[in-house]
Amino acid sequence: MRDRVRRLGYAKRTELSYVHWIKRFIFFHGKRHPAEMGKAEVEAFLTSLAVERNVAASTQNLALSAILFMYREVLTTPLPWLDSMERAKKPARLPTVLSRQETASVLEHCDGTTGLMLRLLYGTGMRLMECARLRVKDLDFSLNQITVRDGKGGKERVTMLPKSLFEPLRLHLVQVRAQHIADLAAGYGSVWLPNALAVKYPNAPKSWPWQYVFPARTISTDPISGERRRHHVDEKLLQRQIRKAADLAAVPKHVTPHTLRHSFATHLLEGGYDIRTVQELLGHSDVSTTMIYTHVLNKGGRGVVSPLDV
Repeated sequence: MRDRVRRLGYAKRTELSYVHWIKRFIFFHGKRHPAEMGKAEVEAFLTSLAVERNVAASTQNLALSAILFMYREVLTTPLPWLDSMERAKKPARLPTVLSRQETASVLEHCDGTTGLMLRLLYGTGMRLMECARLRVKDLDFSLNQITVRDGKGGKERVTMLPKSLFEPLRLHLVQVRAQHIADLAAGYGSVWLPNALAVKYPNAPKSWPWQYVFPARTISTDPISGERRRHHVDEKLLQRQIRKAADLAAVPKHVTPHTLRHSFATHLLEGGYDIRTVQELLGHSDVSTTMIYTHVLNKGGRGVVSPLDV
């Protein structure tokens, strides 16, 4: 499974998730080999997830994707029932969006590096991991832009670099560079590079442009190569920080880092920006994905005035 996932260029998180669900599927059926099982066993496993575990439709679909990948790509067994497997229907839900006042209130309770990252999420519309994986070379202060590389689906795009964050980012990079120099002196200072770039450019892993903008606090061991180096910051720090900030700001909503991305898109549309522009900034392949934000604009239900207020 791992070899095939890596051969096809899937993300590390996809690899971990797929292997996790395959293990659960095999253990659910008493460690029987998948080649001995079929549609009935797959449906029994998915039914157990839905009925006994009460998991969401998205979780069921993720488990099914892992199982289908195993049969198609790893076992390469021609099974006619694979194409007939039905996915669970995901309920249509509107995203949670903060008002401008709520956003400002939440961000006021965020400080330090995590506070800078959360402001960057709201100011650029980036996803959490896109921000965590930023490299120094991706920041362009002269053009006021950030290049988001290896986003969802392996896509790249360009978004704005908020001018209000110029000085905080520059001060932050001074500290990061000092840390990088210290790491080099200690025999470290190398970062992970994708697609065997470290082989093509041997000096790149230790060069300043390739370093993470938001590195981890400590040196750790790469689970694949076994090399000791400094990875990017743990995204869980931001998740904990924004939940704490929302509580302190008394915002009665379920707030996550992704909520800032939703708020970014909604506030741009409220400001009169074209939906196609917002689509490009968010990196959506289809404008229909972006159109969900038109339903949560700050105009009440579908922009209609209640007859009680007339």
